[in-house]
Amino acid sequence: MSQNARLSRFSMVMLAIGFLFLYLPMLSLIVYSFNESKLVTVWAGFSTKWYFELFRDQQMIDAAKISLQLAFFTACAAVVLGTMAAMVMTRFRSFRGKTLFSALITAPLVMPEVITGLSMLLLFVSLGDWFGIFQQRSVATMWVAHVTFTMAFVTVIISSRLGELDRSLEEAAMDLGANRLKVFFVITLPIIAPALLSGWLMAFTLSLDDLVISSFTSGPSSTTLPMKIFSSVRMGVSPKINALASLMILAVSTAALIAWWSMRRSEKRRQRDMQLALQQN
Repeated sequence: MSQNARLSRFSMVMLAIGFLFLYLPMLSLIVYSFNESKLVTVWAGFSTKWYFELFRDQQMIDAAKISLQLAFFTACAAVVLGTMAAMVMTRFRSFRGKTLFSALITAPLVMPEVITGLSMLLLFVSLGDWFGIFQQRSVATMWVAHVTFTMAFVTVIISSRLGELDRSLEEAAMDLGANRLKVFFVITLPIIAPALLSGWLMAFTLSLDDLVISSFTSGPSSTTLPMKIFSSVRMGVSPKINALASLMILAVSTAALIAWWSMRRSEKRRQRDMQLALQQN
């Protein structure tokens, strides 16, 4: 056996081990969500009763609704603000304070969530004392905190796409009489649409998954799903948690598949349009 064949075989084995390490726990969780027993590690037969028990748990359903609504509005706001920040960082090459601006935008990427959550809590307390706003922790305070730390991830994704964008397309549109606003919506926005979608999904996932920052900024009536799950597993893992996690895996996998298909279709359309443009020239 040649050296290249041995290396290829070794790479395939390592890849298989890596996939097993990542996905075998998820597969085990899905299997035990159909377990008849209350013990999550003892198989007692096939049953779907824990899914029905999950949908009868009103507190869990309410927490899921709050998390989904919070993640949706967080992702939308993060994409809008992240796009604006990315445009400033990539289109305005030099201005006073650009380095500081870039550092402040990307600081949440490396900031521990405990520090971010504590600083947001102190901010809301100060705003409540000085201006009378955010005196009570609620979904609104969680939304502000989530937008703050997810915007950094969205900005990085969109900035990388804008940095690769051919500026000659925008310049040609402006030479033909289009103003900057029209150029952005007609030329730039369709090209960076896959990056916007990726940033939106990233922000949605980070907000939906967050526990630490939500714990600092939430109120009595704004318990999110991760907070509910964390409080539940401290008393022992219930099979309902396995059922809930299985549904979340299904939802995330479906969303990722749709996003991949959409971005692949958009990329093919873009390449086809570029080829047609080159042929016409």
